[in-house]
Amino acid sequence: MNKMKKAASKTAVNWKWLAAAVALSITGCQRRVDVPGRAAAHMPPKTSVHAAPTVASALPDSLALTPVPVVPHLSDTLRQAIRRLHAALGPAAANLRPEVLEQACVGYLTLHPIGRIERAGLLAVADMDLPNTTPRLWVLDLRAGRVLHHSLVAHGEGSGKLRATRFSNLEKSACTSLGFYRTADTYDGIHGYSRRIEGLDKGQNANAFNRYVVLHAADYASPKYIKQHGRLGYSRGCPALPPEQYKAIIASVRVGSMLLISGPGLASRWLDGAAAGKRFLARGWE
Repeated sequence: MNKMKKAASKTAVNWKWLAAAVALSITGCQRRVDVPGRAAAHMPPKTSVHAAPTVASALPDSLALTPVPVVPHLSDTLRQAIRRLHAALGPAAANLRPEVLEQACVGYLTLHPIGRIERAGLLAVADMDLPNTTPRLWVLDLRAGRVLHHSLVAHGEGSGKLRATRFSNLEKSACTSLGFYRTADTYDGIHGYSRRIEGLDKGQNANAFNRYVVLHAADYASPKYIKQHGRLGYSRGCPALPPEQYKAIIASVRVGSMLLISGPGLASRWLDGAAAGKRFLARGWE
């Protein structure tokens, strides 16, 4: 009898996971586009975004960027290596703030040795503190010191307008979630070719799967949309990509790659400067 109960329980869990996966493939991130002089596109009922333990703030729609805290306990050797990497990346990384690159590199060096990400020598980073009219997502080859992709990326409608100033891990918040992610499998959904991402920061982005947060294309994340409306449109929390670049970007961050979504108030256990320094001394960017 106990065996039958356990089997039934396991089957129920499997069906629950399968139902969530099917829902993700059908829905994906639901879009929000604001068009001046016209009603907003039809959206499901919104849940208010409360300022509980889920919100980090910057100045609302100010163009003054929020200072990025220095990662503590970071060795001079690694800090200098990150500076050299930044210089090697060239003009395409001119708007990638050194402090944000530092966060991304430290997270990579902390996560990779313990198997939380599997892809060596590559990372993606988005600085959501930059205005959405600025290309603010980079895919980097660490070993070659090269920018593979540099593009616009939209934030969630609950996070702000020109700049993302509020962040949440709650379902139906429509906010972007800060933190480190592991890229998962691809699928064809309502937005076409898309890639799932798994949040690695409990309390900040761990609900990414349940919220259907994925990498996908969106016409409101394009330079053309900026020319028409002065800024990008909004997702329901997904890092939405330009139609002209999304396929190459999604293909490059294959399963097991690291993505950092940085912004005001980012706090992560993976920003371990001491562990990252030891790993870099032992293996470099491998």
